[in-house]
Amino acid sequence: MRELIVKELEAGQRLDKFLRKYLKEAPNSFLYKMMRKKNIVLNGKKVTGNEQIKEGDSIKLFLSEDTIDKFMGQSTMNDFTDLYRKAYAELKGIQVVSEFEDVLFINKPAGILSQQAEANDLSANEWLIGYLLSKRAIFEEDLKTFKPSVCNRLDRNTSGLLVCSKTLLGSQEMARILKDRSLHKFYRCLVHGKCELNGVYEAFLYKDEKLNKVTVYLDAKDCKGAFRDKLKPIKTGMKPVEYYNDINCTELEIELFTGKTHQIRAQMEKLGFPLVGDVKYAGDKNIGKTDGQLLHAYRLVFPKMNGKLSYLSEREIICKSRILGQNSIKSSV
Repeated sequence: MRELIVKELEAGQRLDKFLRKYLKEAPNSFLYKMMRKKNIVLNGKKVTGNEQIKEGDSIKLFLSEDTIDKFMGQSTMNDFTDLYRKAYAELKGIQVVSEFEDVLFINKPAGILSQQAEANDLSANEWLIGYLLSKRAIFEEDLKTFKPSVCNRLDRNTSGLLVCSKTLLGSQEMARILKDRSLHKFYRCLVHGKCELNGVYEAFLYKDEKLNKVTVYLDAKDCKGAFRDKLKPIKTGMKPVEYYNDINCTELEIELFTGKTHQIRAQMEKLGFPLVGDVKYAGDKNIGKTDGQLLHAYRLVFPKMNGKLSYLSEREIICKSRILGQNSIKSSV
């Protein structure tokens, strides 16, 4: 028999979801059978699996240790955490901007993935878990039932703020405000030419999944054929910050009202002001070599929030860019 005591970061989820994480190799049919036969109980009582677990709850597994180990699917705990520790050691330049009980915010440099594309990729997501393990904010045992995670994505060659969850509550709340777009996201970018666009600009975007490239149409009627049914409306706010006459480039502040793939990059190119360093959309218009498009997730503004995460209510998180500003621009382009 093994007893599990629910920790704060695990609380708030359904029992069956918790069990599927802990016994990840076990078929669902096995888990529900064990619950029906009272081989798995919650606080000593028979369960169906849809109960919501709370901090301090007792979950008892009346199973052999061999069976538990088999369905956990882990050879050794060191193997289980190797990727996270490697990411924390090898991914250089990631910085913690602000950290709280349930969430933290990191500055991702250009060139690093936000989340894995392949199974063995090292991304900011693995770095996050490695960081929390190194600080003993979480322990190996915790990762069996909950993994902290990066909640939003930036393109590999876009730098700036990533929102990260440390607890289940943090994950749920960040997912909610990202989905309903009440979390306001601002970027800084450097574009070619003297850009005086100031306001909110709407258009339509089509994504070619095979090429991972998008096309922006200012009017849906400009898109011909079957592709028109796949158009997604986009909405972007923009205003000039500074024009650099010596290199004929403008620094802009961008607010995303929608968050489609390559939205800023493709829309700015369509409007005639492609991003400096954007090989995919600016192409041979670029005026020099960079480590990627000069686009930086600069600022987050939280909505009014209640409950345990009220400390984030209307809070502003700022991550100043190292790639923008007159001196660094001159050395970059």
